[in-house]
Amino acid sequence: MRHVKVDLENIPGSNYSQSAKHQTPFLDRESHDDYDARTWREKCTVNRDGVVCIPAMALKQSVDTCAYKLGVKVPSRRGATFKSFFASGFFCDGDVPIANGKVLTKEDADCKLISANADGKRGSGTRVPRRFPEFTTWHGIAEFTIVDDVITQDIFEQHVKSAGIIVGIGRFRPENGGTNGRFRVKKFEWQDMSL
Repeated sequence: MRHVKVDLENIPGSNYSQSAKHQTPFLDRESHDDYDARTWREKCTVNRDGVVCIPAMALKQSVDTCAYKLGVKVPSRRGATFKSFFASGFFCDGDVPIANGKVLTKEDADCKLISANADGKRGSGTRVPRRFPEFTTWHGIAEFTIVDDVITQDIFEQHVKSAGIIVGIGRFRPENGGTNGRFRVKKFEWQDMSL
């Protein structure tokens, strides 16, 4: 079993935009547009200290999706790819607080106004304005635990680096045909662990 700290940062020009569901109640007689204008910052994922975080599962799923897309074959495994080994062989230890010289909070977010489908389904018809929080620069340190020895250090690093380019994180990421949420790795710090 191994543990790795991965120092991540956004790729310049690729903003990080969040779209977490929230349960903020409507005010009396408040329109959907007024509600969205009032609560768009609530779409941020934050920790108990109010710091904006990349959800751990967003990074896990980004790397898992990358393993599927790359289809790298496992040596001596009769054509098997790393997809299933990544699915169960590693996890992100927790949400990743982000900063850009100082920790980022919901108040630091820029508002991105888009024309979105009213029902959230692409090509469905009626479009309405929707607002999302967006961060133009960020960095953070993600921590992963690799429990399957089939996932070597080189293979893990290749998949995390590729995930930042071809899958991304957040709203309008490359996986969904967008340009947001691309990231690159500044460095990996590895250490062996025992139970």
